[in-house]
Amino acid sequence: MECLFCKIIKGEIPSYKIYEDEFTYAFLDISNDCNGHILVIPKKHYENIFDCDVETLNKIFITVQKISNHLIDNCGFKGVNIINANGSCAEQTVFHFHVHILPRNDEDGEKVFPILKKNTLSMEEIYNRLKIN
Repeated sequence: MECLFCKIIKGEIPSYKIYEDEFTYAFLDISNDCNGHILVIPKKHYENIFDCDVETLNKIFITVQKISNHLIDNCGFKGVNIINANGSCAEQTVFHFHVHILPRNDEDGEKVFPILKKNTLSMEEIYNRLKIN
């Protein structure tokens, strides 16, 4: 079964297209959770960042930057949150790589940055486990 976002790209499911180029497609998220919530996706199907090639990642983030600048320069927003989830354990629900852009203003009252539990390991243990040699 083809994924939801692939169907949107093909025009089989309608969307509120914000931007499109040869490699990327950006549209309003229909979750209706925040004014201007935009999804940026590659036109080629990749499940998540783990199988996405570097060239596609570059193109995605060029589009993310272009749209973010447009939101600030032309639409009256003052900032953006850029969010991405990879894998079901990270709360990815649509398995086509995508980046969320949430336009922000000082007075919007939104709290979208996650509140995380405190470390269960020391910073030294975490550092030794995660550093790239």
